[in-house]
Amino acid sequence: MNGHQPSWRKPAGMLIILGLIAVLAFTVTTVIEAIGGLSPIAAIPVYAIAGILWIAPLRPLLQWMETGQWRRPKN
Repeated sequence: MNGHQPSWRKPAGMLIILGLIAVLAFTVTTVIEAIGGLSPIAAIPVYAIAGILWIAPLRPLLQWMETGQWRRPKN
């Protein structure tokens, strides 16, 4: 044993990520009829933006899981 204690942040962060995915899935199933009613040309940007937006909260969360800080330290 090297004396390194495992961090509780990683399992907690994984549970938060699963929660975010569940919220996203609920949101998508709630608004899918409105998106499905759009023309394919109008739906492409909606799907592209939604595909990018769900990743946005992950960067600070992954940073916190690794370092315990929400923001990268200023150098």
